[in-house]
Amino acid sequence: MRAIVVEEQGGPEVLRLTEAPDPVPGPGQALVEVASRGINFIDVYQRSGAYKVPLPFVPGVEAAGTVTAVGEGVTGLAPGQRVGWAMAPGGYAEKAAVDASLLVPLPDGVSDDQAAALLLQGMTAHYLTHSVHPVADGETVLVHAAAGGTGLLLTQLAKERGARVIGTVSTEEKERIAREAGADEVIRYTETPVAEAVRELTGGEGAAAVYDGVGRDTFEASLASLRPRGVLALFGQSSGPVDPVDPQRLNSAGSVYLARPSLGHFVADRDELLGRAGNLFRLVEAGRLDVRIGGRYPLAEAARAHTDLASRATSGKLLLV
Repeated sequence: MRAIVVEEQGGPEVLRLTEAPDPVPGPGQALVEVASRGINFIDVYQRSGAYKVPLPFVPGVEAAGTVTAVGEGVTGLAPGQRVGWAMAPGGYAEKAAVDASLLVPLPDGVSDDQAAALLLQGMTAHYLTHSVHPVADGETVLVHAAAGGTGLLLTQLAKERGARVIGTVSTEEKERIAREAGADEVIRYTETPVAEAVRELTGGEGAAAVYDGVGRDTFEASLASLRPRGVLALFGQSSGPVDPVDPQRLNSAGSVYLARPSLGHFVADRDELLGRAGNLFRLVEAGRLDVRIGGRYPLAEAARAHTDLASRATSGKLLLV
């Protein structure tokens, strides 16, 4: 089979297409013929060395395809069944052996591309809006990078719960995309100080929650945008890690809360995994959640896809197909 194999961590050029042996499913695993793969910042972090992983490795923690074989002890899955997954390695390949406990059966109304674009970022948006800070009807929340893959899903899920959503974007085109997803107000951070704009839009109160996947470049504005006892959910660091924070600053900002969550802790058992994924799938099938595909790249062009993602010039979800 063909696979992208990383033998040394570094720039996009280390993503090399090679011929690799077909994986064999072990006990508790299923072999999946991969149709579509989500491209995520965690792939960039693992490739670059920001996150240490054993070498060599096949990147890609989110994908969808069809089961072709199952290993010993696997029940509830069979060859021919369409599945998707997040948080399991090996997606940047034509075939992958994945722990069956992480595979989510796909309904007929959800395509492979939609599943590969939805599971990691969609379940992230779900736990942020339903668990880290359960959005209440009428609240105002701030979503950074509102035209990105996670930002668009966050905006829609927050609107589903009755929120007023303020989004941040960099361009006029991204503003249009964010508004189409339901953002009530949009701040172009390249032109307007974010915290000042949030205060003005909320009558000086601030936002009940800030959903921040950008990190270093937005952290100060995020903290300054919160209302008293608000929640800053820092779930990523696309611009780099945030410097250490004196806890006293949380008091000075209004007894606010700082959370640094990750998806694994919010799909900690299979029931929770299937519950979050199922909720998202039902919204897609009902036409209430739009999964925007921002670009499709051949497997051989993984390096170009990583370059485009890191440029932050894209919108929606990028896929390897």
